[in-house]
Amino acid sequence: MKPPPRLSRSLLVLLACASGVSVANVYYAHPLLDAVAADFAITPAVVGGVVTATQVGCALALLFVVPLGDIVSRRRLMLIQAVALVGALVTITLAGNATLLLAGMLGAGLFGTAMTQGLIAYAANAAGNGERGRVVGTTQAGVFMGLLLARVVAGGISDTAGWRSVYAFAATLMLGLAAMLWRALPDLPVHANRMTYRQLVASMATLIRDERVLRVRGLIALLMFAAFNIFWSALVLPLSAAPHHFSHTVIGAFGLVGVIGALAAGRAGRWADQGHGERTTAVALVLLIAAWLPLAYMGASMWWLALGIVLLDMGGQAIHVTNQSLIFRTRPDAHSRLVGAYMLFYSAGSGLGAMATTMTYARFGWDGVCALGAGVSGLALVFWVLSVRRVSCVDACAVAGPAR
Repeated sequence: MKPPPRLSRSLLVLLACASGVSVANVYYAHPLLDAVAADFAITPAVVGGVVTATQVGCALALLFVVPLGDIVSRRRLMLIQAVALVGALVTITLAGNATLLLAGMLGAGLFGTAMTQGLIAYAANAAGNGERGRVVGTTQAGVFMGLLLARVVAGGISDTAGWRSVYAFAATLMLGLAAMLWRALPDLPVHANRMTYRQLVASMATLIRDERVLRVRGLIALLMFAAFNIFWSALVLPLSAAPHHFSHTVIGAFGLVGVIGALAAGRAGRWADQGHGERTTAVALVLLIAAWLPLAYMGASMWWLALGIVLLDMGGQAIHVTNQSLIFRTRPDAHSRLVGAYMLFYSAGSGLGAMATTMTYARFGWDGVCALGAGVSGLALVFWVLSVRRVSCVDACAVAGPAR
């Protein structure tokens, strides 16, 4: 008989929705890059720095804020983060120069990431052992839906009231979310980690050193998220220019095509619970590579673009959920530090992808972007194959050793 779930359906839905609303703050800028560039006189070649600023904030959160969930109340920590995030969003709304804009974007990345990953760690901690993959998959599906809807909402509001109104709306939404979480989330017991803050942060390096699953899955995530951001950070540039001249609303709506990826995220978590993590990874990486062929034909038909988005998002989200499901099994007492360390790889990949793709597009156009994305996706598959072969060799040597 299966043990009863520890996490109620209503609380799981709230965690998934809250994760989506939180992560959206990191991605509102993607369909707005051309408007932001025009407002602050930033050239297309370097406007990717706006996205990179949010990723720097993500990295800071993962290093210095997310680990706190292992030694303090996550419920209280998330309330503080929500208030700080509102402050960052207001800064972006009122920014009068590029310096304030980048500072606000950094804050949005920092506190938006801290809240999102804190919610995922909370869900993993509250879940029973037999349902952790499903719970993480459902929460991650909420993250992915937030990522997609962020582009749609940002595009629609920007076309109606300007890009600054996007962040005013986001600040209001976060205030309401903070109140809901404070009322609904039970305060889970904190693991008895008697560490100082310095020891807590330093222990993340120890986890990366000692946990091979974390290293391997982290490097796969770095390459996958680099490929992901290579596409999404560059998409607004050709679609907003001739011959398309699409509005921000239309550009953002393309993100909804990837909703199938959110469904795949939940299913990938269940497969990981059943012991099929490596098989799921193989299929997902092949999908990630295959996506770039239809994306390269975007100029011929928007149907090719839609197909490419479905494949890219399905492969990427399946990899992401599988990675987290496998990593959370290694150290039940360190969920916050594990997710923080893992997402450091994600942040590095996202930032590198955003910068590389805008520079590539400026010089080589959309074909260059697709070639770059396909190359990075292929590298992820090669790395995974080598990592699996190494494990097989180690296991074979361990079996053969005593027989000699």
